Amino acid sequence: MKVGIVGATGYGGLELIRFLHNHPAVEQLALFTSSEEGVLFSSKFGHLMTIIDRPLQKIEEDTLAEFDVVFTSTPSGVTSKLLPSLVNTGPKFIDLSGDYRLKNLASYEAWYGKQAAPFDTVQQSVYGLTEWNSEHIRQATLIANPGCYPTAVLLSLLPLVKERLIDPSFLVIDAKSGISGAGNKPSQTTHFSEANENFSIYKVNTHQHIPEIEQALSVFAHTETNITFNTHLVPMTRGILATSYAPVMAGVTEAQLVGCLQETYEKHPFVRMVTDATSLGTNRVKGSNYCDILVKVDSRTNRATIVSVIDNLVKGAAGQAIQNMNVQFDLPQTTGLDVVPFFI
Repeated sequence: MKVGIVGATGYGGLELIRFLHNHPAVEQLALFTSSEEGVLFSSKFGHLMTIIDRPLQKIEEDTLAEFDVVFTSTPSGVTSKLLPSLVNTGPKFIDLSGDYRLKNLASYEAWYGKQAAPFDTVQQSVYGLTEWNSEHIRQATLIANPGCYPTAVLLSLLPLVKERLIDPSFLVIDAKSGISGAGNKPSQTTHFSEANENFSIYKVNTHQHIPEIEQALSVFAHTETNITFNTHLVPMTRGILATSYAPVMAGVTEAQLVGCLQETYEKHPFVRMVTDATSLGTNRVKGSNYCDILVKVDSRTNRATIVSVIDNLVKGAAGQAIQNMNVQFDLPQTTGLDVVPFFI
């Protein structure tokens, strides 16, 4: 396959390169830029010296149309303008930006603070939560790759909400992410001296992933609900740990919750159940496409604690995008992604 990456110089783009470089079905990999045309990629990223020794290319519609699949790993607000004229011209597009995740355009504009993409293009997009939407992904021309937080949250909650094992009317989600989730452009928040030795909350009750999670609960679990969702910045490079709390329905046991998750994901290679909290952590999935899930019930309060961990740059971005590409081209989902986590 001929594969293009728009936004190759961001962290998500670098992870796409790391996996696609060794993907057995990828014959050609082209890297595109909006501002650094002709710059040798390895001159920006010395660790790729002799590996990706080619210049960045200018983004041109005619050129992109020549590829089998194009990944767009850009900030939100870019692909809403770039992709509408390109969709249905030949390539399959997998968008990591967030511009096509929300079907309600007014909701997108309210939560993202940007002009939405055209209605017809948004409606044509398919939400790329691989384990839950593979049949539609297989036929899709435009995939809206899920956000990192929603991926971790939804994989752990959807089976339990769908089977009515937990009460969806009181979902509280406490999520924490490494600093790479903010992208590679420095800010005061991500400055080393401010982030190091500091644990902080941000976007209190206003995170743009709130409507994405609620939309997916509606679509896949047929449940309308309003969640409490807050995010925290942890002084580490990569990883997400999402802890969700919900009342357990009458008569439901911890064993039933565990059994539901195990049955849902028994044929999905990248979702793993963990029974011991000492075996759960972001370093257990670091650099990999795995999502690990732990669920416990507090019999005293009759509330479930549901914990999931992912690498925000892999399962939360590039890895899931490649998993979706594999589905689109009838390849095993593990193709190019069957790697051992870094751990340390």
